[in-house]
Amino acid sequence: MPSFRNTRRVRHSPADMFALVADVERYPEFLPLCESLRVLRRVESGEGVETLTANMGVGYKAIRETFVSRVTLDRPNLKILVEYVDGPFRHLENRWTFRPAGEGCEVDFFITYEFRSFALGLLMGSMFDRAFRKFAEAFEARADAVYGVA
Repeated sequence: MPSFRNTRRVRHSPADMFALVADVERYPEFLPLCESLRVLRRVESGEGVETLTANMGVGYKAIRETFVSRVTLDRPNLKILVEYVDGPFRHLENRWTFRPAGEGCEVDFFITYEFRSFALGLLMGSMFDRAFRKFAEAFEARADAVYGVA
């Protein structure tokens, strides 16, 4: 099963980076491949944890897919968990962790996925790998645009 991990130090606080990644509705503005994102449901636990169900549309050239995921925003622990619900995957899970590091923070991104269709996996797999490598850069550039460059 393909997976990708990236740990990156950024000059923004863990709370700011958490807020930026948690703002899923803004992803189409800056995230590679993301064409649309709609939150279908929000549930707050009252303990600083919020769970979203979201529909994301991704595309590359003539290929378009949508999928539904459950996003758990754990603000007290500065962690985000994304779990697959429905769509073209057999499995999809990604985790974000934000830890203080000097003047900024360390952002850890991990994703594992498997397409339901072998053919779609062949078509989209290498493109997904390239996109995941650009995700960290996209989020850091977005943080600089939103919070300023320190």
